[in-house]
Amino acid sequence: MTPIIDLTAVSVDRAGERVIHNVDLKITAGSWFGLIGANGSGKTSLLRALAGRLPFASGSCRIDGEELIADRPARATYFGFSPPADMLPDSLRGREVLELVGGDIETVWSRLGPLHTALGLDALLDRWIGDCSAGMRQRMAIALAFAQGHTRVILDEPFNWLDPVADFDLRQSLRAMVDNGLTLMTALHDLGTLAVACDAGIMLASGNVAMELDSRLLKIAAQNPQAFERQTIDRLRSAAL
Repeated sequence: MTPIIDLTAVSVDRAGERVIHNVDLKITAGSWFGLIGANGSGKTSLLRALAGRLPFASGSCRIDGEELIADRPARATYFGFSPPADMLPDSLRGREVLELVGGDIETVWSRLGPLHTALGLDALLDRWIGDCSAGMRQRMAIALAFAQGHTRVILDEPFNWLDPVADFDLRQSLRAMVDNGLTLMTALHDLGTLAVACDAGIMLASGNVAMELDSRLLKIAAQNPQAFERQTIDRLRSAAL
């Protein structure tokens, strides 16, 4: 199957230091692609570069067959992207933030689909962002990635700060949306989610690809998650040496 996102030998620099080194990855339409790795492995930098928030230093970035390695604005408009939850404006209410990004609230609801309920957004509409807990802010930030109706969405560790119920409901809703055609990229810390929810992925270590995780490997991982967790942790430990 032809990938809609095709990165070849991409590198990313931050503050004068190379943090992503010659990474290759391919993502097909209607799939969930996961990035796993330790803190500082480069997951966020790679996602931010793909979403046009950072430049690529080198390589090729083809989206729908078009070379966009040097076109950050085009990459930024191509993806729905979740902003950092702690950067949401304290002086606005939840409804105002959603409408600022996605237009009237009924239109936003139609774009969010099952996420509307999974994220418990009704309870956040009239709450000041400044009065929200970390988990509430995270739920709002996730919603913003979908508020404009993108069919390709990037989420950076979306399950952080969520309580167990919200975590479960979000995973179920995202999987259902992917099955209905959404193309999703997520950075993850949770090996269980990677094994049972994602269709493919990579493990990053010090900005390099330490392991490619294709659909066959992830199916095996879902059948024996403890063995997969041990294998993955061992690989991460050895990559850190």
